[in-house]
Amino acid sequence: MQSPQDDYRTPGQLIQSLLHARGWTQRVLAVVLEMDETAVNRILSGKRPVSAETALALADVFAVPAERFLDLQKTYELAQAEIVFRRDPRRETRALLFGDLPISHMIQRGWIDAKGVRDVDRVESELTRFFGAESADEIEILPHAAKKTSLDSEVSPSQLAWIYRAKQIAGEMLVGRYSQQSVKASVKKLSALLSAPEEARKVPRILAEAGIRFVIVESVPGAKIDGVCFWLDDRSPVIGMSLRFDRIDNFWFVLRHELEHVIQGHGKSEIMVDAELEGARAGDGLDVPEVERIANVAAAEFCVPQTKLNRFISRKAPFFAERDFLGFCRTLQLHPGIAAGQLQHKTGRYDRFRKHQVKIRSCVSPGAIVDGWGDVAPV
Repeated sequence: MQSPQDDYRTPGQLIQSLLHARGWTQRVLAVVLEMDETAVNRILSGKRPVSAETALALADVFAVPAERFLDLQKTYELAQAEIVFRRDPRRETRALLFGDLPISHMIQRGWIDAKGVRDVDRVESELTRFFGAESADEIEILPHAAKKTSLDSEVSPSQLAWIYRAKQIAGEMLVGRYSQQSVKASVKKLSALLSAPEEARKVPRILAEAGIRFVIVESVPGAKIDGVCFWLDDRSPVIGMSLRFDRIDNFWFVLRHELEHVIQGHGKSEIMVDAELEGARAGDGLDVPEVERIANVAAAEFCVPQTKLNRFISRKAPFFAERDFLGFCRTLQLHPGIAAGQLQHKTGRYDRFRKHQVKIRSCVSPGAIVDGWGDVAPV
């Protein structure tokens, strides 16, 4: 048997059925509810919505849950809206672009030219240009868009935007002729710079002479990228760094890590993205991908000869006197901040000798192409 609460499209139809079942008139209901009869008529005809208060009153009268009247009201209003609603296929695209990309940050950094995020058409046009797409619908952060960038792992939209900026800048740079020999020679030259932070100013020139495009791009919110290696073509390697951690040990480890990718030819078929390159991700454990493990081992050995570091640790652990540590660094002609980073990683004690891990960005930036921290790279 059909319930009087089934198959109704509006709350008014349900109320009419309930009145019929009781033999009541609309006037009786108006008296019971202490409402104007005209108001009751408008509810029954669908011209006046059932409010939450009215639904509760109807529940008292008819022993029908108030939610039933409100659900019918919501369904009816939604059906009415569907009749006149015009769907915008670009709305989903805008939701993904404006929701996932750091648009405000990209505008502030000069990556896209728009007055603000509310300048929707201009922002979409600029994003299309920035990502080299033919239309906003083809920007590759969108799930349905064809992916043009070959990546070694899944990246976030913020990371992809950072990578595109690094590629834009690198494409405008002029450097020397690349060769395997020139890159390996650059490693030897760089190893002579580890005694003082100021020596890092020579890094951009040494890399450029080796045919490597070196760019520094300040990170964007949520990206957490430390470095990247990719190739514009078979003879044009690029190293990008964010200097997300402004420390001498992190700078040299990440730089040498990316250089090893170049030496090994990594990044030619897919961009090598190195995010959160610290802790276990900077180690040589079995859970680290082989290409990253190779780069980590080379970077650690470059920063501090690992055999000598292990011997020092075995002799002095668990207590490391400042005098002994500084003597170890002098013997290697190595800045203490670089050795501190490797010692911390080896022992798991990241509080040791932290005062020596000085800032490096102000030393390396003057000779480099830099985008960020108030500067916009000329592109």
